[in-house]
Order: sequence, then C-alpha cells, then structure tokens
Amino acid sequence: MTEEKKVKLIRMSEVELQPVDWLWYPYLPFGKITMIQGDPGEGKTTLALRLAAACSAGAPLPGAKTHEPFPVLYQTAEDGLGDTVKPRLAEAGADESKIFCIDESGRCLSLLDERIESAIVQTGAGLMILDPVQGYLGDKVDMNRANEIRSVLKKVSAVAERTKCAIVLVGHLNKAQGANSSYRGLGSIDFRAAARSVLLVGRLRKEPHTRIVVHDKSSLAPEGKSLAFSLGTDAGFLWLDGYGDVTSAELLCGSVSETKTSAAEELICAMLESGTEIPCEEIFRIAQQKGISRRTVNEAKKNIPGVVTRKAGRSWVWSLPR
Repeated sequence: MTEEKKVKLIRMSEVELQPVDWLWYPYLPFGKITMIQGDPGEGKTTLALRLAAACSAGAPLPGAKTHEPFPVLYQTAEDGLGDTVKPRLAEAGADESKIFCIDESGRCLSLLDERIESAIVQTGAGLMILDPVQGYLGDKVDMNRANEIRSVLKKVSAVAERTKCAIVLVGHLNKAQGANSSYRGLGSIDFRAAARSVLLVGRLRKEPHTRIVVHDKSSLAPEGKSLAFSLGTDAGFLWLDGYGDVTSAELLCGSVSETKTSAAEELICAMLESGTEIPCEEIFRIAQQKGISRRTVNEAKKNIPGVVTRKAGRSWVWSLPR
C-alpha cells in the first residue's frame, strides 16, 4: 500500500487513560458539555445562577467537595444583566468580581464564535453557562437538523476539552407531552447526545414551591440521586432533602407514581398492623432500602386513616390502634 493511501489509525493500547475531573460529582464534569433542561419558569435559570454563584464564591453544592473560588462566564440571551442577572447573583451570594460575560453590543455571540474559547482562556473560567442555548446557535443553524447541530456541538465539545472548562447549555423543553425524557428537549436530540450529563428541572403539581432536579443522563458516572430546592417562599432559596427517588417520568407528568405511594402505604400498614408503636425513623430506614423516599412515606401516611403520631422521648413514633 502506498503512503498516500494509508489511513491514519489510533491503536487503543497506546491511548492514555484520562480520569474525569469533576466540578460537581456526578452531575457536572469539567471539560465536558452538560445540559440543564426544563420548561419556562420551572427553575433552570435559578439553578444555573446558583451554580455560577457557588463556583465564584467557593460555596459548597449538595454532596460535593468544596472548590476554591474560580472565574465563571455567564452568557444570557433572555435576561438583562443589570435588572435581572446581577440582583439574582447578589442574592445567591456570588463574588461578582469573578463572574464575566462576553460583550455582545457590537456583535452577537454564537456557539461557533472564537470569542468563547478566547474568553475562557483570558479569564481562566472553570465554568461557562449559555442560557438558553437556542439563543446562541446563530442565524444559519437549524436547531432541528441533526447534521447541523452535531457539527456545532462537536466544536463546542472540543473547546471544553482543550480548556478543561465545564460548559453548561440551558435549554427549553418541547410540548410533546407524554414523550420519553430523551425526546423532550427542544430541537434535535443531538443536543442531548453531545452532553455528557443532562439535568432535568421541574416541579410536582402538589408542591408548587419545590423544584426537582433529576439527573436524566450520565455518561461518565452512575446517575446521581434527584435533588430539590425551594422557590417562592419567605425563606427564599433552600436545598431540600427527601426527593432522591423522583424520576424523570414523574417529574414530566408532575406527580409521583401511584405505585410508589401505594408501596409506601403497604409498608406502613404492615409495620404498624400489630398496634405496636414504631419509631418513624425505622419506617423511613426500611422504606429507603426499598427505594422509597422519606417524602413519599410522609405523603402515604396522610392516605392512611387513624395513624397516631406522638413524641416518645427524643423520637417520634407511629402506631395504628387495634
């Protein structure tokens, strides 16, 4: 075979293993694309701003190791910097001196713009957020054409790899009610394919002030448990416990499955059927072993008439009088 006909090959035995570095394990890797998806007003921008604030100030994220503060690039195509973004970052405790945005007054930014990589290098940003991604595709890119989206995101992925920056693309959902979460992202499914991690943000109908974050795709680690935070209450933003078992299907339909609630009801009745008082922490512990969250157990308890709750010493006990 002549030299010009030889194909350049990579022998896998010669490929060097590269460990993944994490901004927030297992939800957000450095050097890769992560997507945050949700309907308008459901909290995806709030989550993105909280990420930016935490990174700039070195504040901890749920279950994550604490990083030293580092610069962040936050690019928004929908919100005003002075009247919306800055106040929300201040409320989140951000170090505003470490948060930058590319000036688009002279020329709009797109995902293929060389200024993205230049700005990451110039600032030393460890995180860049583009909100929403649909606002940065450029006039000539059709978000529904796989071949066009695949080409654009391949270049964005290369920028993330070269700079070791975590690039977060915030995206809206389409209106295909009942569809699998894989097909709910607005535009081509190649957005999801290019992302190494996908976070789905929404709310449950019975808890309008609670936002759920479901880890809907994870290519580099096992999927993390679902997270939750409060919005719209006097207490402001708070991370919440007890929502780790909420699935993407439940989040998209707005309610926890009846099967899971029924299983919790059966467990409670089985443990209390003798009339003996049982510490509620013991019920929560057994439920957790069965993949049922504390929150679901508490909801199921409301459906069982006659459950008595009282404090015994430092513990709460439940019983069903015989």
